[in-house]
Amino acid sequence: MYTVIVEGAFSALHQVRLGDGTLEPPHEHDWLVRAHFARSELDDAGMVVDFSKAQSALRSVLAGLDHADLNSHEGLAGKNPTAEVVARYVFDRVSEPGPSVLRRIEVTEAPGCVATYGPAGLTENAG
Repeated sequence: MYTVIVEGAFSALHQVRLGDGTLEPPHEHDWLVRAHFARSELDDAGMVVDFSKAQSALRSVLAGLDHADLNSHEGLAGKNPTAEVVARYVFDRVSEPGPSVLRRIEVTEAPGCVATYGPAGLTENAG
């Protein structure tokens, strides 16, 4: 299995509702996002995906989140804007550049705090 990972970043504000119903104070993060693409065989050019196409697809989605209040962002309306929810939002919107498969999105909200999303049954080892 071959895997390519591209990264992007954005800054955004959010206020998370905790399990007991209380709200955290609004706060901002510099979010780091990594997109994992994988294929069992390389294409005719010897690549999983063209890095520039993968980066462009990711950065296009992240541009819409940059300097946003995630609580009022139209794509996250009605959702609790946790790192997990942001990971799913990005996954659903990153267009697959070429025949590669987007396996997962990894979101770092703060150092040491990482959430990932990838569809059930779709792992790094799937072809």
